[in-house]
Amino acid sequence: MYRFLLTPRWWGINVFVLLAIPFCVFMGSWQLSRFEARVDDHRSAEAQADSARTQAPRPLAEMLPVDKATSGKRVTASGRYGDQLLVPDRELDGRAGFYVLTLLRTDGGRTLPVVRGWLPGTADAARAPAPPAGEVSVTGALQAPETPGDNGVSARGGLPPGQTGAISTASLVNLVSDDLYDAWVTLDTADSGMTAVPARAPSGTGLDLKAFQNLGYTGEWFVFAGFVVFMWFRLLRREIEFARDAELGITGPDASASPGSPAPTGSPASPGSPAAGSPASSGSSSAAQDTDVDASTPVR
Repeated sequence: MYRFLLTPRWWGINVFVLLAIPFCVFMGSWQLSRFEARVDDHRSAEAQADSARTQAPRPLAEMLPVDKATSGKRVTASGRYGDQLLVPDRELDGRAGFYVLTLLRTDGGRTLPVVRGWLPGTADAARAPAPPAGEVSVTGALQAPETPGDNGVSARGGLPPGQTGAISTASLVNLVSDDLYDAWVTLDTADSGMTAVPARAPSGTGLDLKAFQNLGYTGEWFVFAGFVVFMWFRLLRREIEFARDAELGITGPDASASPGSPAPTGSPASPGSPAAGSPASSGSSSAAQDTDVDASTPVR
């Protein structure tokens, strides 16, 4: 009954199943490992942020360039405040508002963007407190440049003069002529009645949409593996049923003998009808011929 498993068709099916199942399991396991790695990064980033609040600040130059290990660390820098910009469309504790971003020209000659605080409402330069004059020393959390459209960063353009959508060198280079650090700092304590902006976790370390996409792909690959097994057993069961029917001699009805079709040539005549060559048939033919002859003879 199972000899059909040795046919070329079933060899192909079996080879496909033996290759498809391990591939689906491997891909599902890989996607699961990606999700677990993002969870570990998220936990590490939270632990790093908690420990950074209690660590002593270090000079800015020692913590550059910004990466996952240095993002969120407390740094200190000295210089003089210069130009001031506003960063609209920023939420804090569920309220809409804007950042007050001031450029600090450090003693090293380069300029460091510093977020001095957050204010609620629509971005308005008249509401932003003026920066302190003279030499200042700032302490805050080091942050990586922002990417428009990522982590709540506005990607809209056409902002009024004196505003920027993202805090990054790429966004500020067209607004100021200073030599900028590829980083920014949010102060531990905000200036002049503003609210301090908390440090963000490094990019790619949060449980964002990508992390849950990995988890969804994990389920899809495992479902594919189960579907392949299900279809193989379904095909096997059908083949066994066909083989069993063939052994029992079970065949389907003859489609050519459908009701209403004319009887084939040479089939017996139906009951009650005269058979071909019978005396009744011959007599009827003779009577028909006599009638035709009599009808054609003129009456005198």
